[in-house]
Amino acid sequence: MSRRHSAEKREINPDPKYGNLVVSKLMNVIMRAGKKSVAEGIVYGALEIIETKTKQNPVTIFEQALDNVMPSIEVRSRRVGGATYQVPVEVRATRRQALGIRWIIAAARERNEKTMTERLSAELLDASNSRGNAVKKREDTHRMAEANRAFSHYRW
Repeated sequence: MSRRHSAEKREINPDPKYGNLVVSKLMNVIMRAGKKSVAEGIVYGALEIIETKTKQNPVTIFEQALDNVMPSIEVRSRRVGGATYQVPVEVRATRRQALGIRWIIAAARERNEKTMTERLSAELLDASNSRGNAVKKREDTHRMAEANRAFSHYRW
């Protein structure tokens, strides 16, 4: 890792159907082996399923789910005098979003529905209602930070 300057952020285009940057990021994280069209099919299919089930705008439900999953605080390892402490630190906005998207997709991949489209739509609906494994992951992260609050003076 370079100490001189940080890597510049890559410009990302909004998705073609909804014109939303976050939906585009979700697609890019779902994508495997450069198969963008497959990832598009999964995401758009999941959003259509959400629209048919809830009769609401699927992008707002997706954003609600992401808000329920994004962590506000996390623990980072900090080495002080031979001992490693888990120090609670606030999460930057870009990392919050990235973690939220990553956790939603990981939770969706672990589900038991038949296709990835069904899994993603079910996980997004659960997360928008503050249920599911992605929300549980956020609560575990917050609980860990709360438990290690005594080491917060080691923050850098």
